Amino acid sequence: MTASEIWGNVWPYLLALLLFALLVSIHEFGHFFVAKLCGIKVNEFALGFGPKLFSFGKKETKYSLRLIPFGGFCAMEGEDEESTDGRAYCNKPVYKRIAVCAAGAINNLILGFLLFVLLLCLSGAFGTTVVANFNEGATSCLEGGLQAEDKIKEIDGRKIFCHRDISYMLINSEDTVVDITVERDGKEIELKNVSFPSQEIEGKRYISLDFKVYGVKVSWGNALQVIKVAALETFSAARLVWMTLIDMIGGRYGLNEMMGPVGTISAVGEAAKANLSSLVYMMAIITVNLGVFNLIPFPALDGGRILLLAVEGVTRKKIPEKYESWIHAAGLMLLLLLMLVVGANDIKRLITGRWNL
Repeated sequence: MTASEIWGNVWPYLLALLLFALLVSIHEFGHFFVAKLCGIKVNEFALGFGPKLFSFGKKETKYSLRLIPFGGFCAMEGEDEESTDGRAYCNKPVYKRIAVCAAGAINNLILGFLLFVLLLCLSGAFGTTVVANFNEGATSCLEGGLQAEDKIKEIDGRKIFCHRDISYMLINSEDTVVDITVERDGKEIELKNVSFPSQEIEGKRYISLDFKVYGVKVSWGNALQVIKVAALETFSAARLVWMTLIDMIGGRYGLNEMMGPVGTISAVGEAAKANLSSLVYMMAIITVNLGVFNLIPFPALDGGRILLLAVEGVTRKKIPEKYESWIHAAGLMLLLLLMLVVGANDIKRLITGRWNL
């Protein structure tokens, strides 16, 4: 294998690593920016974990780059301990501390929205939820009552916000028969037991889409519509995280189907090999996932901190620092255990060839 061939295989994954680190940096910068905005003293803003590679900054905040790129932190005065400093995190009002905790996830969601706008511009068109035509030989969904010009509103009781929702709801249906609510001639019509052809992949049966929806070309004339569609795409991606989490709790998906950092970098690398649109879409999905996941009310996550702060705001009683530290430490241990299990599955997939580096 020549040097150029080796580089051709390596560069997408180096790029993926850098982009993943960038997403984490944007998340941490959200905490940092709002902390500064709220007058909170920040002792260190770091990209990465582990041993320090280098640092700079002579004033109150030290900026550092660390060895392990899967993370970062914004170390604020009085964040995990008591402090008498008037600018300490622990001495600020609850609403300011909640704002700081939420800022990282909000940054990720804003970035996701901007990436979806970019994706629509790169694609030159976006899909609607209106049925345009049916594939040749399609009979089952036609027999179920679906017609051209129908605007799909719901599938199995779940609202459809964008064309990607249609694919997800159908492909992830437990069987090949669904209930579809459509808008036809200004009226909502419920179509019961609409069936679709299916195919089996790795022991699981998936619906095959046998119709197409209308597309709309992107132009300056419909810029507001593009922004609306990007917002709906972002909301849909965020909702998908919660739906997947609920399905996991319900036992539909197992831990072996989750993707960790290794798997994520592999997926981004494959997208980088494909084309720019695939890469932008993958990054949009990942940053929205990162934002929503961090808002889950679980100890050690931003959502867990927000929950405890909300309790403090309602009760007017501050949770003792040592108890809060124990709660987050326990949550962190569970998260690290989860990462080890998921990481092991990622490596197993690589070894067995389900992903190719």
